[in-house]
Formats: sequence, C-alpha cells, structure tokens
Amino acid sequence: MNRKLIKLGLVIVLLSAVVAFFILDLQSYATLGFIKEEQKNFTDFYLSNRLLTLAVFGAGYIFVTALSLPGAAVLTVLSGALFGLGAGTMVVSPASTIGATVAFLFSRFLLKDLVNRRFAKKIEVINTGVEREGAFYLFALRLVPVFPLFMINILMGLTPIRAATFFIVSLLGMLPGTVVYVYAGTQLGELESLSD
Repeated sequence: MNRKLIKLGLVIVLLSAVVAFFILDLQSYATLGFIKEEQKNFTDFYLSNRLLTLAVFGAGYIFVTALSLPGAAVLTVLSGALFGLGAGTMVVSPASTIGATVAFLFSRFLLKDLVNRRFAKKIEVINTGVEREGAFYLFALRLVPVFPLFMINILMGLTPIRAATFFIVSLLGMLPGTVVYVYAGTQLGELESLSD
C-alpha cells in the first residue's frame, strides 16, 4: 500500500479519536473534582473486578498518552486513589511509557520526513547531538519536566534516537514523577488541586 495513503489513514484515525474525545466530553471525567466525587464507586468496582479495572485503566492511560490528550496527570493521581502506591505505580509506569512511545512513533512516522526536508540544516546539528548524547538528554528532560511530556514525545520522534532507547530511558526517567503523583492520589482527601 502507498505510504502516503497509510499516513493519511493514520491522520484521519488520530484526528477522529481526538475529536471523539472532546465531543463525548471525556475530559470531564479526568478532573480532580469528578474523581473525588466518584472515589467510593471506583473503589467498590475495583475491589470486585481487580484485573479488569487494572487492564481498562492501563488501556485508557495508553490511549490518552498516545494521543497527547489532557488528563494524564489526573489519571496518575486517580491510580493512587484507586489502587494504592504499589499497584498504581505498576499500572501507570508501563502504560505511560507505552503511550509515550506510541506518540513518539506516530511523530516519527507522520512528521520526521517533512521536518527533515524543510529544516535540514537546522535539524542536522540537533540530530548529531542526539546521536551522541540522546539518551542522557532525554533522561534529563524526563527527570526535570521543563517541557510538557507530550512535547518531548513528539519532538524526540523527529530525532534519530532509537525507539528501544526512548522506551527504556522514558520508563526510568518518568518513574520518580509517576511515584510522586500516584502517592498524591493516595492522599486524595487532602488535595484541592493538582498543584497541591
């Protein structure tokens, strides 16, 4: 099949998923207020259906992260409220890394050729640096989130860093932040906003 048709099909699917997310008002479920109101119902369902809840939660987290939709931070807090520190971290850490890697791969497949053609000279310097120290650079970005995580996923997809390196470094680099947010979820009753 023609590569351009595949790209067009993927763009249509991605845009449809993002539009559906907003049309169905799914972001309203990823708010701290909603989570606090529904915490007992979530907990009851989880206690009755542990594996199903973990699987659906993980899949939803991957979906949100892969499409760079709003709500990942709230979902991380929710995982702590629902599952506790250990299980919450165990479900969010791989789900966030898988979602980030999918976003990275989407970016690489859909945008890399275009960006490299348009900005070849400017990108060459960046690509050389990433080839030399990409893993360290990515690790630093993950530990000190100066930029939103979704931007890092997309921008790193435009570089020559290997997908396996991106996955492993992201898993390790995002783990401390994940633990902090999951722990915050275990203290949900005390939180008034995500900044708390």
